[in-house]
Amino acid sequence: MLDRARERVDGNFSLNRLIPNILTLLALCAGMTAIRFALQGKFEYSAIAIMLAAVVDGIDGRVARFLKATSNLGAQLDSLSDFVSFGVAPAVLLYIWTMAQLQALGWALVLLFCVCSALRLARFNTQLGTEPPSYAYNFFIGVPAPAAAGLVMIPLLFTFQLGIDPPFRSPYVVGAFLAAVSVLMVSRVPTYSFKRFRVRRDWVLPTLLTIGALVAFMTTEPWATLLLIALLYLGSIPVSAWSHRRMQRAAGERRAGYARAGTDAAPRN
Repeated sequence: MLDRARERVDGNFSLNRLIPNILTLLALCAGMTAIRFALQGKFEYSAIAIMLAAVVDGIDGRVARFLKATSNLGAQLDSLSDFVSFGVAPAVLLYIWTMAQLQALGWALVLLFCVCSALRLARFNTQLGTEPPSYAYNFFIGVPAPAAAGLVMIPLLFTFQLGIDPPFRSPYVVGAFLAAVSVLMVSRVPTYSFKRFRVRRDWVLPTLLTIGALVAFMTTEPWATLLLIALLYLGSIPVSAWSHRRMQRAAGERRAGYARAGTDAAPRN
């Protein structure tokens, strides 16, 4: 509170309040570097840069909330960074990697992905500051941009892991992923939001061990680990839709019960 008062008096910001925006800019730089690697034909490095951008993007918001440094500037900057890192960079990577073979159709599909990514982020920005229903706190509407970037690169990860081009480098296979993920981004399908994920006390140690194992496998088998994470997330989408529908129905039943209770309690003439 005192820090914010001093900032209003002298017009300066503490370094702590700049850290989240610095992280967001690092994610943006990683996305731009991924585009550079793709243009040079270094597809593995390009994919790694996009994944690094996703990791940084996953922590900048948490750091902002922890430091109580959230701001409208940070929210808008985060969306612009997401569009470059998870909308433009994967599209450029996949176009150069294989989609250029389809010429105009391939370009149209990567454009579709970019447009849907922009629409997804714009819709997210318009919902900032609005309170979702209590049952919807742990859900996004549609697939978020970082997850979409991971999903659309599944054929690329299969190719890197198996060391063979067909069939996953086929522009038709990649084009199908581009179209499907584009639709998921702008859809109304509920997907899990792990930003508010809470770990029970008795699950803390297994969770830490799992994260440690993932990091270890990431250093030894990066493509297999990233592929597994992407496939697990893909499999979670129907589960999240079912869970959201169940919680929505339960909330509706509670509201109906309260309404009936209020009617029964009302005085009768």
